[in-house]
Amino acid sequence: MTAPAASGLLDGFERTRVDTGEATIAVRTGGAGPPVLLLHGYPQTQVMWHAVAPRLAEDFTVVLTDLRGYGDSSKPAGDPRHRTYSKRATARDQVEVMARLGFGRFSVVGHDRGGRVGHRLALDHPDRVARLAVIDIAPTRMMLHTADMEFALAYHHWFFLSQPYDLPERLIGADPDYWVRRKLGAHDGGERRFHPAALAEYLRCFRDPATVHAGCEDYRAAVSVDLEDDEGDMDARVRCPVLALWGDGGFVGRHYDVVAAWRERAADVTGHGLPCGHYVPEEDPAGTCDSLRRFLCG
Repeated sequence: MTAPAASGLLDGFERTRVDTGEATIAVRTGGAGPPVLLLHGYPQTQVMWHAVAPRLAEDFTVVLTDLRGYGDSSKPAGDPRHRTYSKRATARDQVEVMARLGFGRFSVVGHDRGGRVGHRLALDHPDRVARLAVIDIAPTRMMLHTADMEFALAYHHWFFLSQPYDLPERLIGADPDYWVRRKLGAHDGGERRFHPAALAEYLRCFRDPATVHAGCEDYRAAVSVDLEDDEGDMDARVRCPVLALWGDGGFVGRHYDVVAAWRERAADVTGHGLPCGHYVPEEDPAGTCDSLRRFLCG
């Protein structure tokens, strides 16, 4: 059964659920025009697009999903090799969702974890992805292979969440609200960056131990099977146009030449920073929407 919608957010979007054969994905759709799939990051849900999706829906058919394991999508148990939560498996969900909605070819916009799923989707299903926008990430393999002390301190959660079951699950489960607020920077005045209903939604979802476990499996996959998949296709490049956006005040924008990093993995890359931190679509929805609209209409 679908949970109640976050109060006042995305009310104009139709809600449904799609069984992909591997997971059941919570979906919202709205607007008309070329299809665009929006994928969220950690520790969020599709609600993170609440200030961007309605604007894009003026020009596009917008599809929002909760990635498997997150939000109101199903949460399969993890497996010893973490394949269940690999970006390859999660990308298959998205292809199936779009096919069920009647879209054989579409654009993808992903923030954080959603950007990593979008990257894998574009590599594995190049005939399906017309354009790809990745927000506040550099390619996973490059980030891990160039990790230094500054990276480890800023991205400590990568190494914490990827610890073997069930260390992070137990520690997060002791106080999931604290974990989510701390991860979002919403514990010390940063809460103002997030709509109260969106923050309440993130907290609601992480009070489910299955969501906590799924998030850990996502990160365990990132340092294991996802890297194996990346190593297996290092000669492959994303064929479609790619837009890289980042927050000028966030770690990624400070630490990497983001456009150059993505040009190692894609043939056609443009990008720029926006005056905000990591949670770009919620911190600067107007700039995000304007940038996406120009790119998607290109």
